Amino acid sequence: MKNKKVIFSNFLQKIDNNDFVKEIIDGLSSKQKYIPSKFFYDKKGSGLFDEITKLDEYYPTRTEKSILKNIAPQIAGNLINKDIVELGNGDGSKMHILLSAAREDVLKSILYLPVDYSQAYIKKTTGVFENDFPEIKIHGIVADFLSQIDMIPRRSTRLYCFFGSTLGNFTSEQAEKFIKNIRACMQKGDEFLLGIDMVKDKSILERTYNDSQQVTSEFNKNILRVANKIAETNFNINDFEHLAYFNEAESRIEMHLKANKELKITSPHISGNIIINKGETIHTENSHKYSTGYIKNLAESCNFKILDVYTDEKKWFSVVHFAV
Repeated sequence: MKNKKVIFSNFLQKIDNNDFVKEIIDGLSSKQKYIPSKFFYDKKGSGLFDEITKLDEYYPTRTEKSILKNIAPQIAGNLINKDIVELGNGDGSKMHILLSAAREDVLKSILYLPVDYSQAYIKKTTGVFENDFPEIKIHGIVADFLSQIDMIPRRSTRLYCFFGSTLGNFTSEQAEKFIKNIRACMQKGDEFLLGIDMVKDKSILERTYNDSQQVTSEFNKNILRVANKIAETNFNINDFEHLAYFNEAESRIEMHLKANKELKITSPHISGNIIINKGETIHTENSHKYSTGYIKNLAESCNFKILDVYTDEKKWFSVVHFAV
């Protein structure tokens, strides 16, 4: 670390921008049109998501934080000499809860590695942590952790953290592959904290993703601005309405953007136009909801030991503590 308290790496620079363009164009060219949810998180999108987490309707963040506050003394007591790898750190407020419970000698021994697709989040998190925890070393990493997790440098044994039920945004196949990729990077002594949203009443779930202030709607539509910037498409966000509902068969909230008229979308990266019919949707995000059976199956399929499963009184959310 060369005695520097804070350093940065941007691994996204190793990804050709044409790969991002292809991801967007391929999605828009599919039978069920989609845009990968990672493209939500430009600077504006990251800010909107921060607003969402503070809404009355949005229970996941405050519920997970309440769990983390309860377990923070126990977790913090075992962090000495750890590399803490937080994948999709967002604003870093959940890790802030854990580290606030750590002793000074523990903090001095920690290397914190926040890893996020959003450069805005990495800059915000490192700035806050540098001020609030001057004892710890920080290596902020801008990366696509779905494909670049093996690029994260290792100094010591690790605690991987993946909070926010971000796992639920992946397809079942992507989620299994991602967790197995984490498992493949883990060595003896490493541990893993995974936050997941549990199945609950449909009305609660649908209210959460259709807030009265329509911040989630604005967040959803912003992905079209990102597509315009990356793939040079010509989307007008006013041509779409926000749609979010619980798909019971798949046990997931689905977010879509529904076209309110027929559209011809252009891009210099394609020949011809992408036709979107009135009423047709672009699928922008899934948010799977999990059962206790899923946790057990995940441990078995990935060869994890379950150290504990922490939950709230209503059993709405769980933080699972795995070890190898």
